[in-house]
Amino acid sequence: MATAASKASPGLIASLNGRYHRAALAIYMAVVVAHWAEHLVQAYQIWVLGWARPEARGVLGMPFPWLVSSEWLHYGYAIVMLVGLFLFRPGFTGRAKAWWTVALALQFWHHIEHALLLIQAHSSFRLPGTEVPTSLLQLVVPRVELHLFYNSVVFIPMLIAMYLHLRPNPAEQAAMRCSCAGRTDRVVGPRQPAPVAGH
Repeated sequence: MATAASKASPGLIASLNGRYHRAALAIYMAVVVAHWAEHLVQAYQIWVLGWARPEARGVLGMPFPWLVSSEWLHYGYAIVMLVGLFLFRPGFTGRAKAWWTVALALQFWHHIEHALLLIQAHSSFRLPGTEVPTSLLQLVVPRVELHLFYNSVVFIPMLIAMYLHLRPNPAEQAAMRCSCAGRTDRVVGPRQPAPVAGH
């Protein structure tokens, strides 16, 4: 006889990494791609169109300039990225999990840089030799290029992880709790020859 505990539905994290993993990842990756595209457009505006840096605000930043200047918004996105990478990690296995973990580690540092910017934007604290909020690596790399770099080096291992997650080897597929790569309960093995008619 099943107990009440065994009948209870799985928790949020288990569901996100099980039956809803594919849908949740699709939504999460759409947000990530849209944000990365904003950085690419901003870089295009500066390097190709020759716009002054304060005028290069991406797509959404053109009608809503405060989006570019709000450190709360940038920090909030960095947190959303970090939380998403952490939440969805249990659903990955093998090589995909290793690449997803690389993205998580890189995003953790990216989040630290945004936290430093946020603190400076809302206090009198500044890094030595600076007059405006500045992150650590921004001391040697301009902000637009730096954050395009950060978003790229987080995005690339995420893409590799997604590719490997959707194309697992048999051992990885056997360990999967989601159906991102298709049914996980089928037996993967050599195909049996079709029976010959009359035999």
